[in-house]
Amino acid sequence: MSVLLLKLAAPLQSWGVASRFARRDTQQYPSKSGVLGLIAAAQGRRRTDPIEEELVGLAFGVRIDQQGTMVRDFQVAVSLDERTKYPLSQRYYIADAVFIAGIQGEPSLLEGIRDALLRPKFPLYLGRRSCPVAEPLVLGDLREGSLRDVLLDTSNWQASEWFKRRQPALLRLPIYRDRLPDEMPDVLEEQVRDVPLSFDPVRREYGWRTVLNEHAQVLNPQGKAANHDPLAAFGGA
Repeated sequence: MSVLLLKLAAPLQSWGVASRFARRDTQQYPSKSGVLGLIAAAQGRRRTDPIEEELVGLAFGVRIDQQGTMVRDFQVAVSLDERTKYPLSQRYYIADAVFIAGIQGEPSLLEGIRDALLRPKFPLYLGRRSCPVAEPLVLGDLREGSLRDVLLDTSNWQASEWFKRRQPALLRLPIYRDRLPDEMPDVLEEQVRDVPLSFDPVRREYGWRTVLNEHAQVLNPQGKAANHDPLAAFGGA
């Protein structure tokens, strides 16, 4: 199997999986439904079009290369004739985050997705229309190997330079990925309703997927050295 890596970076991102009424939340990492919707838009599919099974069947995972900051925005709307005022809504975003998203599948399918992302038919957004893509999405050529192994490889760490200087010399990058069919259940897994069955605005539908949480360690030469040793008072060996 092969893996296509995408760099999801922009001033704002929002990946809601449980938004209701006037509150629009975001989870701390990109959703599978959101990234598949981005791919479908690049391919020129409309929201009312059926979702291809081969697209839903792709294994998906995310590595948080740069932890962003949660921000909240208040919005008020009125009708065009100004007669109707709508309730105050709260919308949450992730600011200054960088994610590496990986999709695992057959090389021919991934190559078609890569070509579509390089020449998209519709504008691309990171979760919401207010969050346009700010950097090239495709991160190099296809990688050979499993989704897990590719996400654990930190040689392509994409954090900004200013972010690296504020981090320790050794840090752990969270990974959230699909549990693959040949993997045993894990205590760190959770069920997330994040598999798109229909993007139709009239009736959006989502199924469940099993998500595993892991970490990748990365050495940070620009990081801050630890300046406190709690065992120093006991002397050296």
